[in-house]
Amino acid sequence: MAQNREFYWRRLHSLLGVIPIGVFLIQHLVINHFATQGEEAFNNAAHFMESLPFRIFLETFIIFLPILFHAIYGIYIAFTAKNNTSRYGYFRNWMFKLQRWTGVITLVFIAWHVWETRVAAAFGAEVNFQMMESILASPFMLVFYLVGVISSIFHFANGLWSFLVSWGFTVSPRSQLIATYFTIGVFVVLSIIGVRSILAFI
Repeated sequence: MAQNREFYWRRLHSLLGVIPIGVFLIQHLVINHFATQGEEAFNNAAHFMESLPFRIFLETFIIFLPILFHAIYGIYIAFTAKNNTSRYGYFRNWMFKLQRWTGVITLVFIAWHVWETRVAAAFGAEVNFQMMESILASPFMLVFYLVGVISSIFHFANGLWSFLVSWGFTVSPRSQLIATYFTIGVFVVLSIIGVRSILAFI
């Protein structure tokens, strides 16, 4: 019974990592990428997202609560999971390790990013191009954001591979190999978008 419960918890954890968290990550990266078109384009995109109807409801139940569950259960997995080299092989075992490490980095990054933006906005600050420009003016914060964004993207892309396996979409070795190349592509494309967005604020 306990094993069945853990199986379903892990499947839910995997699902939430893709839908809605992964979808939100992609959407967030796309919005931030408007910064490459200039200050006005980014501010218009950011203001459009802030003006969505039921924004508080959507943020709470589609973003924050799924992230909270994914983070808490992810920490449990990170500190209780054991690497299985005989099953996954050298490369996949390293991906397994990196998934746990980037999960912790991503959690720290998201917590700080929310503090600097959403919490600041609750106290009257405006989340706009100037805010991000000011934050990233610090070399330390620039490196922190680059590491945080790339870690978040890797965690999503590699988690997408695990999702496809655990939900039975990629069962055969060939399909898992194709999924590996696909998720590497996802990581590269989203990383380019994320890094270009950050550098656009400098």
